[in-house]
Amino acid sequence: MSLILRFLLFLPLLSACARQPAFTPTAPPVAQRPIPRVEKMPNHPQPYAYKDWKQTALDFDRYVFDFSQKGEFLPLVWLDKTGRNFPETTFGIYTALGDIRMGAKVNNGENHEALGGLGAVLGATLVGIDKRQQDGHNYVRMLRNYFNRDNGWNVIMNFTNKGAHIGGGYGNDFWYEVHNNVLFYSVADLYPKEEGFDQILRTIADQFYRSDSVMGNSYSYSYFDFKNMKGERNHIPTQEDVAGGYAFVLYSAWVKFGDEKYLRAAKNAMNVLYNQKENRFYEAMMPIAAYIGARMNEEAGTNYDIQRFFDWTFDGTAVGREGWGVLADNWGGYDVSGLAGSTVHNGGYGFLMNTFDLMMPMSAIVRYDQRYARAVGKWALNASNAARFCYPYEMPDSLQAIPQHKTVTNKVIAYEGIIKESVYPEFKGITPFAQGDGPLWEKGMPQQTMFSVYGSGHVGFFGGTIEKTDVPEILRIDCRATDFYKKQAAYPTYLFFNPYNTGKTLETNVGVRKVDVYDTVSRTFLGRGVSGGFRFTIPADGARVLVLVPAGKRFEAEGGMLKAGGVAVDYRYGG
Repeated sequence: MSLILRFLLFLPLLSACARQPAFTPTAPPVAQRPIPRVEKMPNHPQPYAYKDWKQTALDFDRYVFDFSQKGEFLPLVWLDKTGRNFPETTFGIYTALGDIRMGAKVNNGENHEALGGLGAVLGATLVGIDKRQQDGHNYVRMLRNYFNRDNGWNVIMNFTNKGAHIGGGYGNDFWYEVHNNVLFYSVADLYPKEEGFDQILRTIADQFYRSDSVMGNSYSYSYFDFKNMKGERNHIPTQEDVAGGYAFVLYSAWVKFGDEKYLRAAKNAMNVLYNQKENRFYEAMMPIAAYIGARMNEEAGTNYDIQRFFDWTFDGTAVGREGWGVLADNWGGYDVSGLAGSTVHNGGYGFLMNTFDLMMPMSAIVRYDQRYARAVGKWALNASNAARFCYPYEMPDSLQAIPQHKTVTNKVIAYEGIIKESVYPEFKGITPFAQGDGPLWEKGMPQQTMFSVYGSGHVGFFGGTIEKTDVPEILRIDCRATDFYKKQAAYPTYLFFNPYNTGKTLETNVGVRKVDVYDTVSRTFLGRGVSGGFRFTIPADGARVLVLVPAGKRFEAEGGMLKAGGVAVDYRYGG
């Protein structure tokens, strides 16, 4: 072969290997959309201190899942060998310290809540603990026992047996079933190879699909009987916001199994909630609707104005459960803004578990709609600061119910929440006040039930998403960690909010491999081919959402998105 011919044959290869011209974004910067309630929160919550939520989650898991713990109310975990739903051993953890309704010796050890078990397993996983292999136990597999097939409901319920619940409100309170199925689906996404899970997920999706078909254009029920496929009403307010949880489960099932009927049902659930004439926020589902709405807009061709779901989540204008929303207030010199709960009960009552759970959808939303980057970042700063006030070692003894018992918390178990004025008469006039409702649940409950084990177990939702930076009050929030059932691979994505009135330069670790750093808010490249500690600037009172794209990937605008190597980087590039 002649040299000329060889050269001509080699030319296409040279052309393919030649470095592509650097892509220059042409779309304008993204204007930020405020959430009015968040605007009422301070940029610098006081008193401020960074709490290491990841370490707290690791320490919680180490303490609570230790069968060898000795002392009053310990250990906090036990094995349930009843074999309900599946002929195997499962586990239980206490709802609250000293909860007399629970434990290995009560009702054959069967009284334990899925909210506690699922939250603890999911939270631990988010901070890097493999719960399939822990001291000889597979806690992930054990969660199957909450799938109530023995009683014919065939969904995850708050107890392993509807008839064995410890009090009212289980099996007849809509959000318990729906939220627990959201949590189970989330766990299953992190353990996709767990034996038997796919069959359970498919059955749950089918049950949600059938029940959505029955409810049609109205989710106005107190609960749904999944055995008889019938919506029911009782003394508990109707809970229309569970449609957000339905949408999460059904949309996730569509992504996982590809059956279009799940997508149709997810859209119906979203449409029903979207068309509500009043705020029907009841417990935890409304912000999930905002997240799924943002995803559907970019992945399924819908056009929801998710501002509606944000406003209903935050504003405290809920009817049915009056005033349910997010606090934006200062009590006695303590900024409690960001805590989720009642904005009216005794002046306001923020709950730790609800606040942790709010991070799940909020952190992931900005991957699909960066117009809310600043609002989400500001809320997260406030919430992560205020949540620590629930921990007895973070508050003065004079502002909490039972400081004399706090050593048993081991610094990882918190009060149920923070209230403006205590429900207990002996503490009247003290504000703010850290307390729990445990002693009110049943006669004979010890004071220590003020400390919420199951709520504290959701700490990994913060621990798996929030990290500090080298600038105080500027957090790094992982936007991928709780973005479950992604339709395609996603590059690392982090949200930063600068609460200062001047621009701030900080450093963040982008990894050992070179990356191109794209900011979806300013729509600019802040760095190309960088690695290790990367320094960048955030404008005053502004936000950035950094996507770390492996260096050398080809960028192109396609279908209204900006993609790199075929992977979406900016979902709203076309609008």
